[in-house]
Amino acid sequence: TWIKDANGDIIPLVNRRLMPLLKGEIIIDTFEVATMNLLGQCFLFVEINPINKTTGYYDQLELSHDNNSGDIPFFVKRDNENPLLDVTFDGIHILNGDIISARPEVRITLRDESKYMAINDTTMFKVRVKAKGDDDYVNVSFSDVNNVLEFIPAQLPENSAEVIYRPELADGEYNMLVYANDASRNKSGDNGYRIDFTVVNKSTITQMMNWPNPFSDRTHFVFTLTGASLPDYLKIQIMTITGKIVREIDMNELGPLHIGRNITEYAWDGRDEFGDQLANGVYLYRVITRLNGESIEHRDSGADKYFKKNFGKMYLMK
Repeated sequence: TWIKDANGDIIPLVNRRLMPLLKGEIIIDTFEVATMNLLGQCFLFVEINPINKTTGYYDQLELSHDNNSGDIPFFVKRDNENPLLDVTFDGIHILNGDIISARPEVRITLRDESKYMAINDTTMFKVRVKAKGDDDYVNVSFSDVNNVLEFIPAQLPENSAEVIYRPELADGEYNMLVYANDASRNKSGDNGYRIDFTVVNKSTITQMMNWPNPFSDRTHFVFTLTGASLPDYLKIQIMTITGKIVREIDMNELGPLHIGRNITEYAWDGRDEFGDQLANGVYLYRVITRLNGESIEHRDSGADKYFKKNFGKMYLMK
């Protein structure tokens, strides 16, 4: 058996000896052929009892050889579907210009619909980074001795590969480009993935706003963290205007936090420590944070004008 491809090249396949064919018997044989290197109009040729190249004679004598061969045409269609590229920073999708961790884990995922041609080569990815003020981008190499890039090849049939980028970045503004293609060289997009982000190594926190404000049923908390590490301790204290604490919300209740812009999964429902509904009105709140035993420094933001001596106001309106 052999294949003739669209260029006329001959590709040898399997040659094997089968059991003798008895009178009236039909033998069905099966073999698999990978078509990943084929494209266009091809032909599969099959010959039974071919000439032995050593002796120059048919292996088995027979009266006629005319019905011992056949060809089957088949067409190999090119994979034209683009793979899907996804990029997250410490597990989230950031917005253009967001602050990120100084030591982020950037996870680049590429998924392809092909169940036969795995994304298993680092040449399918290119990561480029440029700091503000630099003339050109720097290519991030998989061969870097610091193992900044880690490649996790796809396993079929779930054709999804990952690149994990773990840089240590100085303060500044950056632009990152990611290009990726599947095993058929289909690009994830014409212009790749492009994102701007900012790095601040110093650990700081902005004033924490509650949103919406006023609120009736639920209010979330919005703030920005900078640096490379999350706080060891974070607590929100909510109190009456006379200073009586009615509710304390600790870091574990707020849900997952990350360096950069945060909108908490947790939403306060206007109830006190005992679960009783509080009365309508104005309540004060403040945030207490610590990292390595010290308070985290305040970072100036547009929210500062709504705070007085680090106390904010929230309005409960049922």
